[in-house]
Amino acid sequence: MARSTTTKQKIGWTIIVWTIALAIFFPVIWTFLTSFKTEGEAIANPPVFFNFDWNLDNYKIILAGEANYPKSLMNSIIIALGSTLLGLVFAVPAAWSMAFQPGRWTKDILMAMLGTKMMPAVGVLMPIYLFLVWIDLLDSRIALVVILMMMNLPIIIWMLYTYFKEIPKDILEASRMDGASLRGEILYVLVPMAIPGIASTMLLNIILAWNEAFWTIILTTTSAKPLSAFMVEFSTKQGLFYAQLSAASVMAIAPILIMGWFSQKQLVSGLTFGAVK
Repeated sequence: MARSTTTKQKIGWTIIVWTIALAIFFPVIWTFLTSFKTEGEAIANPPVFFNFDWNLDNYKIILAGEANYPKSLMNSIIIALGSTLLGLVFAVPAAWSMAFQPGRWTKDILMAMLGTKMMPAVGVLMPIYLFLVWIDLLDSRIALVVILMMMNLPIIIWMLYTYFKEIPKDILEASRMDGASLRGEILYVLVPMAIPGIASTMLLNIILAWNEAFWTIILTTTSAKPLSAFMVEFSTKQGLFYAQLSAASVMAIAPILIMGWFSQKQLVSGLTFGAVK
């Protein structure tokens, strides 16, 4: 029997949800407003909310400055997409074997992989840094693609493993009886059926790679500098330029926000894949 909900309850829950949403999104709104202020208005006390002279000076400074926003944007796109696609190359076969050919130690291996995400990144900083110096790949997009792929690979495998487990084994067995090879079984049977899960996994990994700051700031200087490292340049010895930093932040998060907005249906569909039977 379905529970009835009164109009007052609906209004009350709507107010609560919108209040929580605004509280979560307020830092983004404040950053957006600050990006149109002068440096004096940005640090004014009490804060200036809407009553200020809106201008685009901060955006002009960023686009015309030496920070080179277009190059950083391209680096972020290449690194995020590259690490995601490379991760899928390794994660799809791994998740397939764990989901459809499980062994005695499958669950232990999954937990061990997840356990690597609990280790502070700084714990492996020096070996990776020295290794990149040794092979002359410091400040390179190739190095960041591989490193971010390895950092996010446990999450990709875990998510794909969960999605693959919801696919009936009988379908894959039927494809084998029809003569499908292992490659054909994965590419032409398994992957098309798990498109929602794979898509949501890709979107989540792109977001994680796009927002990664620890590795990008330490391992890059100019050539491979993505947007997460691009913003750091507005914190200088002369001080922290809040208005310019806010404009840089808006320009850094705008592409991923737009992508998330237009792909939210696919993301929700993938994240709830197999939740309801």
